[in-house]
Amino acid sequence: MDWNRTKSIFIFVFLILNIFLYWMYLNRYNEAQSVEILGEKTIEARLKDDNITYGPLPNSNDSATYITGKVHIFKNTVSDDNQQVRFTDETHAHIRVNFINPVKLRNINDDTSFTDFVHANVKEGDSYALWKVDREERVAVFFQKKNNRMFYYNDSAVLKVQWNLDNEVTMYEQTMIDNIEEMEQQETVIPPLQIFQTLYNKGLLKSESRIKQVKLGYSTFSNLTQTQVLIPTWEVQVELSDGEIEEYFVDAIDGKIIEIQGDKQEAEEEDWGVE
Repeated sequence: MDWNRTKSIFIFVFLILNIFLYWMYLNRYNEAQSVEILGEKTIEARLKDDNITYGPLPNSNDSATYITGKVHIFKNTVSDDNQQVRFTDETHAHIRVNFINPVKLRNINDDTSFTDFVHANVKEGDSYALWKVDREERVAVFFQKKNNRMFYYNDSAVLKVQWNLDNEVTMYEQTMIDNIEEMEQQETVIPPLQIFQTLYNKGLLKSESRIKQVKLGYSTFSNLTQTQVLIPTWEVQVELSDGEIEEYFVDAIDGKIIEIQGDKQEAEEEDWGVE
């Protein structure tokens, strides 16, 4: 292993992170200098006036830290004779695994069936959490996690499982981040209600809607080929009056809305060649 090269990469990553933290401090200071008082009403009252509801909120005293990791390089380590591994890129960071004999799912209408399958059949399967099940396309999407916090729409930390008309898993695709390290400095995260206010002021919380999920995870701040820096991120899922689900991601430290629509579209539009 080239330790000098590895050391240089991490020094570079930490330098970028320090620049980012200083930039974030300046932004927060400047915003504090230009705050406009929008009225006497609290965000709770504004949401109530617009009939925007929400359930119990996560602990507002949570803290989090930035993390770094490296893109995992897969090797021919699958020992199960029922799995055929194919690398889909030159770096061996993305694999596609086909089952010689498809594996029956316990119950496709029960989301835990997909989690059980992944834990039993996928390398490091317990380091992923179920994000979405598309039963029309017969695809289940998992995001990698750290301390039960997901890495949202990170192309290097996703698992996709496909099943056939007989409810048998035929294949999965996988990427992974390893060598995950937390920065020493813990940051106090912005409380959920303040996140709601940010979304409300931007006109993103519509009347007669319901905030159905608020969770803390991570999104990608910097992707340096093999090394990544991830930032604490609030995920907010909103159910509109017509049942449609919208999702928003907000930097949990500086409160800025994170635009990752491009990654989401790529994840949703990928052709899986369903049989």
